[in-house]
Amino acid sequence: MSDVEVSVVLPAYNEEDTIEETVSVTLETLASFLPAGAFEVVVAEDGCDDRTPEIASRLAGEDDRVRHVHSDERLGRGGALEYAFERADGETLVYFDTDLATDMRHLEELVESVRSGEYDVATGSRWLPENRADRPAKRGVPSLGYNTLVRGFLRSDLQDHQCGFKAFDRDALETLLPEVADEHWFWDTELLVKAQRRGLRVKEFPVDWESKGDSKVDIVRDVFGMGSQILRTWWELSVQPRITRRVSLGAGTLLVAVALLLMTQYLDPRTVLDEMAGASVPLVGVSVLVYALSWPLRGARYRDILDTMGYHERWEFLTGAVFVSQTGNLVFPARAGDAVRAYVVKARRSIPYPTGFASLAVERVFDLLTITLLAGVVLIGLAATGSAGDLLSALTGGTVGGDTAASGQTAVAVAAGVGVAAIGAVLAIVASARTDRNFVRAAVGRLSDDSYADYVAGVVERFVADIQTVTGDGRSFLRVGGTSLAIWGLDVVTALVVFAAFGHSLTPSLIAVGFFAVSVGNLAKVLPLTPGGVGLYEGAFTIIVVPLTPPGIGVATALSVAIVDHAVKNAVTVLGGVGSMAWLNVSLTTAVEESRSATDVEADA
Repeated sequence: MSDVEVSVVLPAYNEEDTIEETVSVTLETLASFLPAGAFEVVVAEDGCDDRTPEIASRLAGEDDRVRHVHSDERLGRGGALEYAFERADGETLVYFDTDLATDMRHLEELVESVRSGEYDVATGSRWLPENRADRPAKRGVPSLGYNTLVRGFLRSDLQDHQCGFKAFDRDALETLLPEVADEHWFWDTELLVKAQRRGLRVKEFPVDWESKGDSKVDIVRDVFGMGSQILRTWWELSVQPRITRRVSLGAGTLLVAVALLLMTQYLDPRTVLDEMAGASVPLVGVSVLVYALSWPLRGARYRDILDTMGYHERWEFLTGAVFVSQTGNLVFPARAGDAVRAYVVKARRSIPYPTGFASLAVERVFDLLTITLLAGVVLIGLAATGSAGDLLSALTGGTVGGDTAASGQTAVAVAAGVGVAAIGAVLAIVASARTDRNFVRAAVGRLSDDSYADYVAGVVERFVADIQTVTGDGRSFLRVGGTSLAIWGLDVVTALVVFAAFGHSLTPSLIAVGFFAVSVGNLAKVLPLTPGGVGLYEGAFTIIVVPLTPPGIGVATALSVAIVDHAVKNAVTVLGGVGSMAWLNVSLTTAVEESRSATDVEADA
């Protein structure tokens, strides 16, 4: 059994110029307050491509208090620390940055805070009033902003989460690590936040700190990486535990009720109700049947996408899986239902999670392209007939006033952005498929040279490759694209039948306007800004229909048609989802939780 009580881990990546001095200073400082044989220094060398491995091996050979832990590939700061801590012998585990920016006279307080048993975690801080820290503005301002976000979103009581000067009790750390998802720069922040949530004893004390070396804002690491990790952890700790089926349904219902109440400020609800009461019930029933016809096509399209990826399933099962996932999107916020489908095909047909998520992404791209194409064709027609000016007037509030115009403008702006982004992304992906150059890694590399960039590039590469698989196969592309046109064509026909139910003749101009209104409405609700897109769809639909149709179709009529049309589609989705859940023996809440867990596992892998 080892006599080592304290293990100090030095995370090292390309530190050939400093590592030898850092090890020497560390050994000397530890020896000043710990007995001989009670400590070790572990150089956690993280896939270096300079002379750091050779130097670390030599130091370990010359002094039995030094150990060299090597990784063939870069693990990231968090990953390298975990790897080294697992191999360390001490019960008190310490790490600090190898540039020795923190004054080493604080090392005894750091170690003894945990070694004494008084605290489970100890961390230095550069933001307490008592400390002395030389922080240039290019480091101080981003650090202050970051720590403010962590305290606000994650309810942390600490002032400084990223000072590279921390100690942990081994038992406490081992209980925390399974809950920590990040392996890069957010690792220690997540540890500190979750230690506080678990009620562990955390000590933060002031340290003298001096900036060493250069520092720059890394877009991938600091903005994409750290920002997204704050949001992920906030969702995990503050939102996810509260999302039950009852809460989600209640919240969605409340939001819809609030939206309806707000409508009364600029539109008499009795007028809308009178309009809806006059609708032909048999024709509304026909619209239900028309929309229901699109669902087998959704299953067939999903089958074709999976066929291209090497998985062959029956369209009936896949239709049920699509029903369940779309019902989840209506019930749960943030399109959580999308991940449910990956869970269903994995649990019932053993299709791997990466394939499930990738196939869903491919389907979404075809949806966006098809809807954008429909909207674009009709917009060109409107411009050719001179009706585009009326639409522009509506979008600037000249034809439809008040909050209707505002909601419609927001919806159309969202729709335009989504459509342009979809077209641009697919054009770039198709173009990149015709060359051997790796545009993804090159683009990410221009933004960042951090290890986190490799992870981000890998995720994007997998997504791009899956889309290229389908778009690169001409027959598959035509089959999936043709089915997509049929699906969204039926979506538009459903709305046109609802127009007929309200007594309006389906003239060529109304059909064209209907295609455009439904297409823009569906683009607007792609982003999860409201549950099920309620409000965005109706707003976009109304603001487009009113100025482009005869005077007989006013705001109340257009809004009534939009409400009934959307209600028909949501009702068919929910009924199909409930039936599919019973048939496939799937619990929606269980599927959401399992799919989130699977996402975390895939990220770890």
